[in-house]
Amino acid sequence: MQIFLIRHPRPLLESGVCYGQLDVEAEDPLPLARRLRAFLPADTPVIASPLQRALGLAKALNTQARVDARLMEVDFGEWEGQRWSDIDRQLLDQWAANVLHFAPPGGESAALLQARVVDCVDSLCAEPGKRLALVTHAGAIRAALGYWLQLPIDQWSRLPLAFGSISLLEIDAPGGLQRAGDRHGEATQEPATAAQLLYINR
Repeated sequence: MQIFLIRHPRPLLESGVCYGQLDVEAEDPLPLARRLRAFLPADTPVIASPLQRALGLAKALNTQARVDARLMEVDFGEWEGQRWSDIDRQLLDQWAANVLHFAPPGGESAALLQARVVDCVDSLCAEPGKRLALVTHAGAIRAALGYWLQLPIDQWSRLPLAFGSISLLEIDAPGGLQRAGDRHGEATQEPATAAQLLYINR
């Protein structure tokens, strides 16, 4: 199974603002769609996060694009829409000390993000077909790559991903989350399948 991981266009939001599941508008997706089509084989199914910055690009790539909420960006809870400089420094320090499992107030951890993204990809891989294009967010793409490439959080959370970029992950066979999850249902770094990254951030 070939998984094309596509990041949404640049949001129309001032810099320094925390946005995860905040539904903000983005730059025109049409120029990106024209460039990205060169990477996608004909008739590649497109599945998108329901947030408009991802869904707009998905629809520009394929008018029949489907939506899956598991592809949404990490939920920053009470931090959404705040300037990073206004967020409690002690909480930011706690996050830095435990990047995988810390959750902002009312939000979710990177581990939970990774678990739902893995669950999404596993279920999509179970459907007939040899390739998929997922139009989603940097956090979701990093979580998927970190899981299947067995990278530690300090590596996968820093993978470079430009707005409108595409990465190609090849998974030999679907591997269920129950087989690859820990007792809390969170994705681990030990997938039951082999995978390789053919390219990243193009």
